[in-house]
Parts: sequence; C-alpha cells; structure tokens
Amino acid sequence: MFPNVFDYKPSEQDYRIWLVVNPSTWLMPIFMALVVLALAVHLVAFSIPGRAWTNQKAPVVEVVPVAVVAPAPAG
Repeated sequence: MFPNVFDYKPSEQDYRIWLVVNPSTWLMPIFMALVVLALAVHLVAFSIPGRAWTNQKAPVVEVVPVAVVAPAPAG
C-alpha cells in the first residue's frame, strides 16, 4: 500500500523537485520559518517548571493566613 521509505533508490528524475521549488527563492524563507518554529518550541519547553537547564523543582509558595482585626468602635 505505502512504499517503504528505506527502499528508496534515486532515479534520473529526482531533479524535478528543484524545478518546482526554486532554492534561490525559497531557501531563506523556509530557514526563517524553521528558526521561528524552533524558538517557539524551545520557549514553551523551557517555560515548564523543572524542565529548564537545571533540574530544580519549581519553588513552593506557602500561604500564611493573616489575622483580621475588627475596627475599633467609634465614639
């Protein structure tokens, strides 16, 4: 059904892709799109707590209850 990718053998008509995709026109835009995609993936990956360059866990913030003082009666 689907051809095996590892059984690919070059043919004499492989050059035709370059007749459709001109490298002098499309190589830099494709490169820039890949750079933007790579930066976005790394930005998301490194923003996850505990998954950056260090293996430190995200700091735990403790919530301490504060006593509420009633206002003094007027008068």
